Amino acid sequence: MEYVTGAVAPPAEPLPEPAAWQKGADPACFLCRAAAQYSDHAAADRRLLVAGRGPLTVVVLNRFPYNNGHLMVAPLRHVGEFDRVTDQEHVESMQWLGRLMRVLGERLRPDGFNVGLNLGRVAGAGLPGHLHWHVVPRWSGDSNFMSVLAGTRVIPQSLDALWELLTEGLRGGSGKS
Repeated sequence: MEYVTGAVAPPAEPLPEPAAWQKGADPACFLCRAAAQYSDHAAADRRLLVAGRGPLTVVVLNRFPYNNGHLMVAPLRHVGEFDRVTDQEHVESMQWLGRLMRVLGERLRPDGFNVGLNLGRVAGAGLPGHLHWHVVPRWSGDSNFMSVLAGTRVIPQSLDALWELLTEGLRGGSGKS
């Protein structure tokens, strides 16, 4: 709610400490932290908003979403250049994107999706060192443009509620919203 209202958030509890980082990880990178190994993955995943993991990729809810259901798919490796992502990382990322759009489609019922990459700071990459695909559900008449106007945000669902909905859907649960 602090994000939506613009209020100052209370001090955050410390992030979990990884048992092991991925080779070449940047400890200051939130995606590298999400990709790390933890002794208690379930607790760390919830705290870090990790919705899914593959052998080569990680799925993370965007802490500062453009719209409800905004997710990111990233290689586990800290790699920032598109041409340095391996064929296997590309394939697994595309498989995740398809699966996520199916689950979000079933659970949130959007009218469409924006899927894309921001490559370089000038193109809008807030984290240019760790490549990631954005998945943003869209609804007819949504007010996505409002973030540009006076800092207004319209996000009707908490990240915690979205994490629950998405992880249940990725596990194959039958509960629908």
